[in-house]
Amino acid sequence: MDTTRTHRLGRSKVKVTELGFGGGPLGGLFAPLDDATAAQALDTAWAGGIRYYDTSPHYGIGHSERRIGQLLREKPRTEFTLSTKVGRLLVPQDPAGRMDESFAVPATHRRVWDFSRDGIRRSVEDSLTRMGTDRIDVLYLHDAEQHFEDALHSGFPALAELRAEGVVGAIGAGMYHPGKLTRLVQEADPDVVMLSGRYTLMDSSALDSLLPACTERGVSVVAASVFNSGLLATDRPDAGAFYDYAPAAPELLERANRIADVCQAHGVTLPQAAMAYPLHHPAVAGVVVGMRTAEEVRRNLTAFDAHIPAQLWSDLHAQNLLDERAPTGTPS
Repeated sequence: MDTTRTHRLGRSKVKVTELGFGGGPLGGLFAPLDDATAAQALDTAWAGGIRYYDTSPHYGIGHSERRIGQLLREKPRTEFTLSTKVGRLLVPQDPAGRMDESFAVPATHRRVWDFSRDGIRRSVEDSLTRMGTDRIDVLYLHDAEQHFEDALHSGFPALAELRAEGVVGAIGAGMYHPGKLTRLVQEADPDVVMLSGRYTLMDSSALDSLLPACTERGVSVVAASVFNSGLLATDRPDAGAFYDYAPAAPELLERANRIADVCQAHGVTLPQAAMAYPLHHPAVAGVVVGMRTAEEVRRNLTAFDAHIPAQLWSDLHAQNLLDERAPTGTPS
């Protein structure tokens, strides 16, 4: 894999590096994070060649957008790609000593679902202000699984309008549900979809319909949550590992360790294989990995640069540890 290699998103002019910086942890996901540590992580990512940065108002009720904006406003605007998301408006409130329900930050705002045209345009304006930038390169409908009809019939036309106006360069949706993303690809004209946790070493369900639809219609895929929120993030997962934000079931731990056995036999780590695997599919333009410290960034950069022997994939297929439909030849 090549950290600095780029791919175009669908028919747009927007390009992303194969490895992108996921901004969820910068919002205080799982644990508090101070500004200095976040800045060191972002500086290390930039020095390592990462030029795609993904964030959302949801991540830390604005903290992630603010922190990423502080780094990027110092960089030449043509040298990076910035994506954020819409679907939740942030409404100020008195935290009254409370912490946010999703991130380790004071509850200074509450989230209000809104996939209307006006709500999306307001969300974009708020994000531009928080990040201190004049444009967004990629805009995603975010976590619309429970609001899908509104997102498809009201939200997406609003995104298309912003694309036509040149406010954003590429549009799509970020979700974990491959079936609903497939409907978006088939019924609308997105440039890209961000798929969370459904094209990984543990779950290749995107091969059922989403990836074929994207290939057919020329829509790019950005693979997120390639570690399935922790299970694939270490060389060998232990009994406390998480899978999709919950403790991993015993059968998942067993399968992950079997994959780790094959990786170890080839001198490869589980995270190295997890980052490399999605990029073999021709529809996948890049992977986005959440990072919170400079050490995590350095570790992921090193893992991404690792050589993965072709025999590793053959052995995983032979042991029925990979979906037989999954391409594992030369990356796109």
